[in-house]
Amino acid sequence: MSRYRNRRNKPMSDINVVPYIDVMLVLLIIFMVTAPLLTEGVKVELPKTTSKPVETPADAPEPFLLTIDKDGNYFLNEDKKAKTPEEVVRNAAGTIAAKPTTIFLVRGDKNVIYDDVIQALNLLRQSGIENVSLVTDPSN
Repeated sequence: MSRYRNRRNKPMSDINVVPYIDVMLVLLIIFMVTAPLLTEGVKVELPKTTSKPVETPADAPEPFLLTIDKDGNYFLNEDKKAKTPEEVVRNAAGTIAAKPTTIFLVRGDKNVIYDDVIQALNLLRQSGIENVSLVTDPSN
């Protein structure tokens, strides 16, 4: 009888991992929901065309992306804050001075006024950039 009592009074040495699993699953769900939101930049509907992708060297720096939305606003890279033409020129000139091998891309909404795209190309030319590629969606 005394042997039975000793077993009951012994401290339990197992760790209860159920709360840790619950926290892990909640964090997993949070990361799954927020990850797509973090990688999304300015929404533009690109024109569809058949074209070859731009070939980039393996050691090339990250490209400089100038986005023009349907209202004619300028956005740099994945920044969601609209930039003035002066800021575009200043940032592009700084990028080309720091990293001369940077590839410059213009990504314009398919409903943007043609003049806005030409003005964006002109801003990059003012910065000293000679080669610019236009971003499109491949047509199926």
